[in-house]
Amino acid sequence: MGRKEQHRFHGDPDRFEVLSDYIHGRYGRDITYIADVAGGRGMLSRLLRKKYNYEAEVVDPRGWALAGVPSLQAEFEAAMASYYDLVVGLHPDEATRAVAEAALVRPTILIPCCNFWSEDKLGRDELVEAIAAYYQSHGVHYERVTFAFKGPKNVGLVSEPPVSR
Repeated sequence: MGRKEQHRFHGDPDRFEVLSDYIHGRYGRDITYIADVAGGRGMLSRLLRKKYNYEAEVVDPRGWALAGVPSLQAEFEAAMASYYDLVVGLHPDEATRAVAEAALVRPTILIPCCNFWSEDKLGRDELVEAIAAYYQSHGVHYERVTFAFKGPKNVGLVSEPPVSR
């Protein structure tokens, strides 16, 4: 693979800027540590760090993060969520379920791209609804958000964990 191909991104390149702006607009300085789950090259983490001074790191077993982008070369597990203030899964592929499970303990933003949720064939809307049903059954507070980048993989769930009593 040539160097030029190595840095190509699939999907709308604006998604990183849109999501980093959304995170800052929603959470401001109320958060510090962010997990960028299955974040690949780390473009989202890079923007969160440089533009907004968050402590963001890629958690991805592939180890593809760009130089200067902090990363943990590991598969994300929901048990890791308690370390972070926010868990973000922007098209997290196989980590979709772990990000959804993280919503039980930490705020999350989950924008699924592929159905790694169910053996049933689920389109985008059905996939988001299946995750929403999981959240409902576990008392997770969430809202469905259509993000301002090119779809169809631009719909996600922004959630807060259940309130402890």
